Parts: sequence; structure tokens; C-alpha cells
Amino acid sequence: MYILLETDRLVLRAFTEADTDHLLALDSDPEVMRFINGGRPTSREAILTKTLPRLLHDHPCFGTRGFWAAEERTTGAFLGWFGLRPLDDHDPRVVELGYRLNRSAWGAGHATEGVRALIHKGFTDLGVERVTANTMAVNTRSRRVMEKAGLSFVRNFTEDWPEVIEGSEHGDVEYELTRAEWERLRRPGATVSPSRAR
Repeated sequence: MYILLETDRLVLRAFTEADTDHLLALDSDPEVMRFINGGRPTSREAILTKTLPRLLHDHPCFGTRGFWAAEERTTGAFLGWFGLRPLDDHDPRVVELGYRLNRSAWGAGHATEGVRALIHKGFTDLGVERVTANTMAVNTRSRRVMEKAGLSFVRNFTEDWPEVIEGSEHGDVEYELTRAEWERLRRPGATVSPSRAR
């Protein structure tokens, strides 16, 4: 089993097909899926034919995956996943950050811990220059994770989604963190600047 990184409380490892039941449980929780598809459960067939192939994909520019299973370091319990996926399979400079955790992992700082570690890995080892992240404007928990990890608000935008879900009328938001800003934030005494609008 390939391990990408470890933090104080988390292990981020490569997905395998043996994770099918973990993913099915994660994507069947209406609260977890609330800002993804309005809370509908994902079928086993969709996990096998759509979700797993995406999570198992190797990106040539990284020489590795873009999505990682998150486990609790002490117990090995499956918590969900984190993603740092290049927008172009052959160019590592711009990546999209993502995360989806079981409700049992909410509110304990796991998302922020995993995101910070993945961003560090991207900027130090993977050739990343810019990290982007998107979520629904009303998804305040996810937005807070982005801000705590150092990402700044870039813009509001509206997508043409195939289905309207509660809150989608408020649109989506984009956040980003550049390598230069990340390096500035790592200096002693630096603080996370307020979100900036563009």
C-alpha cells in the first residue's frame, strides 16, 4: 500500500478497489452529499464505474495519483479522502484541491490538517505553483477549511449544473493559494490575510 504522507493524526494512502464499501458508505450519507448532489446516495455501480476509476487515475505530471484515502493514524479507520488533482494531466503547476470526510471526522480539524499537509506536499515535492478550490457559496464549513489552510477568496461564479439543489441559487466560490503566498505565510510571524475579492 503506497502512503503519500502522514500527519500527527492522518495517513493519506493510495485507493484500491477494496475501498468500494468505504466509498459507498461515504457517498450514501445525505449530509456528506448535501453540497454535492443535494444529499442523494450514490449507487454501488456508480462507485465502481465512475468514482473508483477517477480515484485510481495516475497523473503523468505527478507520477502518482491525485486522490488519497484518509485514515486515522492510530486506528486505521477510513475517514474519507483528500484530492490534489492537476487540471492538466501533463502539467503540475495548477491543481484543484478537494476533500470529503465522514461525518464522524467533522469538527475535529481533520480536514484542515489533511489539506495543509497536501498543500505542503504539492509545493515542496510535486511542482505545484497554484492551488485552487471550489465549493457552493453556502458551504460555510468547506470555505472555513480553505481559509484556515491559507487559501484566499477569488470570486463568485455560477455554473450550469444539471440539477438544482438547495443553495445553488447563491452560486459557487473559488479560492486559491499561490506558491509565493504560501511561502510568505510560512515566514515567522506571518498571518493569514483576509479573503480578497477580485
